[in-house]
Amino acid sequence: MMAATKESQSPAPPPSIAVHVVESRAPERKNSQRCGIGENVKFSTESLESYFFAGWDPVAYDAMLLAAAVEFADRTQRRPALGWMREMELRIPVHEPDCWNSTSVTESLRSALNLLTGDRWQFEFYKCRKTAEKPRQGLLSLDADVEAVIPFSNGLDSRAVAGLMSRSLGKKLVRIRLGAKLQESEALSRRRAAFTSVPYKVQSGSREFVEKTARSRGFKFALISGLAAHLAKATQVIVPESGQGALGPALVTVGQGYEDYRSHPLFTTRMEKFLTALLGRSPRYHFPQLWETKGETLKRFVTECEEGSAWSLTRSCWQQNRHASVDQKKRQCGVCAACMLRRMSVHAAGLQEPNDGYVWENLAAPNFRAGAAPSFDPRKITGAMREYAIAGVLHLDHLAALPQSEANAGTLAVGAFQLAEVLGITESEARGKLDRLLRQHSKEWSGFVHSLGENSFVADWAVSGRS
Repeated sequence: MMAATKESQSPAPPPSIAVHVVESRAPERKNSQRCGIGENVKFSTESLESYFFAGWDPVAYDAMLLAAAVEFADRTQRRPALGWMREMELRIPVHEPDCWNSTSVTESLRSALNLLTGDRWQFEFYKCRKTAEKPRQGLLSLDADVEAVIPFSNGLDSRAVAGLMSRSLGKKLVRIRLGAKLQESEALSRRRAAFTSVPYKVQSGSREFVEKTARSRGFKFALISGLAAHLAKATQVIVPESGQGALGPALVTVGQGYEDYRSHPLFTTRMEKFLTALLGRSPRYHFPQLWETKGETLKRFVTECEEGSAWSLTRSCWQQNRHASVDQKKRQCGVCAACMLRRMSVHAAGLQEPNDGYVWENLAAPNFRAGAAPSFDPRKITGAMREYAIAGVLHLDHLAALPQSEANAGTLAVGAFQLAEVLGITESEARGKLDRLLRQHSKEWSGFVHSLGENSFVADWAVSGRS
């Protein structure tokens, strides 16, 4: 028989992984990747105490274990070289398997994760052998009548939006620490504050994690924030991202990558359905700065809030410390998408910050290498780093170009339709707000690139299209 031609061959099946989350010393299933509680997932007793200040809730604990298991699976299974999707199967021990295995919970969970990651997820929940140890409870500094919680890191958006929302909510707004430094977390713990840090860590074990897209981070932070609101009896989770951070990654994709919905209302609406199915009610995820740029948010924070000068203490960089330090001092890289958006926003807000806070001190330099700090190790200026920087510039440039071409009309129409549906507004209103946001971003980006001069490597990449 003649061999099948390429055209008649079936496409290769997507890569898959089955992860079995097990309690201490329990065996895993055959043909499954072991994820041991206490080995690969380690809970912090002190941080758990800061969450379960009002009483032990085993379902909330199990939800944290779920978030950890999802992160473990996501980072363990590499995405295919061609394509994006993977098949992900998790088996997790819980206190109330009947609740977790109910159709409403599993379907809403899969809906949220499938949208967020672009994968296909399957779950099986089984009865845990041992009840999780309850953290001791003590009096914490949480005021009564909490209305909202806000994820709070050392980022510019979270600092600015927390300040702006505190003007109206005061002590009714509680900050959830995500990614706090250890010394900061310890200081908060001494004050017996609630929600001092994410209460678990995920480790790879003997093998390194191989997948770096980490789309499940959005699930982790949305779920931890939602659980904090549930435990504090708050009705809202404040999402601090401004318009470019919330909507831009879904409107402008990178290469063959799947749309990034990690801070998009389309995803948080699904999280609300999941939490309602699991807990009986859900806080509403609220985006107060959805229709404003990061620069507009920053300017409001500086002009309207007493602590407005604290913006200069924030950090936006995505790069790890080993890639972003000069003379053994930690800096921001200055050229990743997050750093470029920050620097553009600072310029748009009419503010300034020292260039030596970045590895790439001089964005006006005629070439990429010349823009780095003179004492930065040249061996770290790799082709991969350069491609990373180009991607950051082009993301902002392509976002600025969206409203300027009829070729993008379909993308904007779909985006407006999605936003109208989940926000409960008309498509016309959603499109008007989206167009204004994108025009403002385009104005800020153009002004920033112009300020660097026509000979800068940023202008070369963005305006001339040379890379």
